[in-house]
Amino acid sequence: MVAAAAQLGAQIAQHVVIVTAESQAEATRAIVPGTEVIAEPVGRNTAAAIGLAAALLAAKDPDAVLAILPADQHVTDRAGLARVLGIAMDAAEQGPIATVGITPTRVETGFGYLEVEATTPGTVTPVLQFVEKPDAATAAQYVASTRYLWNAGIFCARADRLLAELDQHLPGTGRAVREIAANPDLAKTLYPTLPSISIDHAVMEKASGIVTVPAAVGWDDVGSWAALPAVRGADVARNTVVGTAIVIEGKDNVVVSDEGIVAVVGLSDVVVVKSGDAILVIKKDQAQDVRKVIDALSARGLARYL
Repeated sequence: MVAAAAQLGAQIAQHVVIVTAESQAEATRAIVPGTEVIAEPVGRNTAAAIGLAAALLAAKDPDAVLAILPADQHVTDRAGLARVLGIAMDAAEQGPIATVGITPTRVETGFGYLEVEATTPGTVTPVLQFVEKPDAATAAQYVASTRYLWNAGIFCARADRLLAELDQHLPGTGRAVREIAANPDLAKTLYPTLPSISIDHAVMEKASGIVTVPAAVGWDDVGSWAALPAVRGADVARNTVVGTAIVIEGKDNVVVSDEGIVAVVGLSDVVVVKSGDAILVIKKDQAQDVRKVIDALSARGLARYL
């Protein structure tokens, strides 16, 4: 049984490609030995990263179909996600780009949304439009309407379809990733010249014939501090505490401390994070805006606190 499981794991690894920063490539290879790792010389967002993966796989197999999954997510029903991905892969083999749309479980302003014709889990339905991150009132309307799903950033597509979309909407990137796939030595000179743009903005919002498979699989985006309760749980007051911290007369908070103690009194719906000599305090419904802090620190020459 153990040998069979190991063999299955090796077979799966042969079909997994991880795109990551060059600085993380060595550690990634150590964690998942035998898995192909593509190292970006510099970060250029998801359009370039996914385009490079598509070009490399298309060079090996002209009929390759990709399932693209971001790393910053948490899924409680893994078997359910596997079934949904199977449906999406089958749809993508026929030509469409197939996304996975998550049935909303709360009013969330930190995610993009998909407007769809139907939200029946496990079925393939057309995507009418991609919707940017809404304000709280609009997000509440989306959740109440039952015509909207969270955009999880998970999608399946043929490699040649992705490359064709890049050729149409981002031709410089489409050309460059093909050249890098043919000659990897060009990566250090060509890749830094590519625009930094997400695959959603570059392709998905402009492409036609996109479908989605609605899914209720316990998905959450752990790229945001506000999503930490989905991973770590919460107490009776719905506070999630990591490290040494106390919350008094407050609820629905996320409090994280790497050392020392953090005390939160009389506050609710906030995220408080102490890491080294930096402290972050932000409203929970604005947790996705932490990038504004990163940009502000970088602009003021304070990147040492990141």
